[in-house]
Amino acid sequence: MSAQWKPEPTNTHQDHVIAHVRGTTALAYFHADSAVHFLLDIGFIWTIYVDGEMGLLPQTVVVSELSGSGTEKGALSDEINSVLEAGRGARTLAALAPVECLIEDVEFFTDGNGRRRIVLRGEAAGLAVETDLTSARILVEPITDGGRD
Repeated sequence: MSAQWKPEPTNTHQDHVIAHVRGTTALAYFHADSAVHFLLDIGFIWTIYVDGEMGLLPQTVVVSELSGSGTEKGALSDEINSVLEAGRGARTLAALAPVECLIEDVEFFTDGNGRRRIVLRGEAAGLAVETDLTSARILVEPITDGGRD
């Protein structure tokens, strides 16, 4: 990990959400409404916003609250159901998780300039979510060794 990233404490709400996502697997993700949405193997979607705030709701609730037409939401719902049924074998969502990541822990980092790095740590591999408040950019990258780089 680059020396520019410094640990950032999480707030009570983030701690609560993180407690619920531990032990789940991130199957896929998609970007919508200034956030990245991770489809978890329990049928819930974990949303991480560009500012690092987050939420955890059933997939049907998340899809219904997204901007977009009913047709777009219906297609997304069908894709989510396909991933839930087929797992990593599905090829429907724009981005299946690049690595299989059973979430063991989640850590937050900041660079002090409006960027955040949220690391989803797994035993063998992990995922890093980098956000930038100034550009509203959200990037998801696979990391090896559970993110212990």
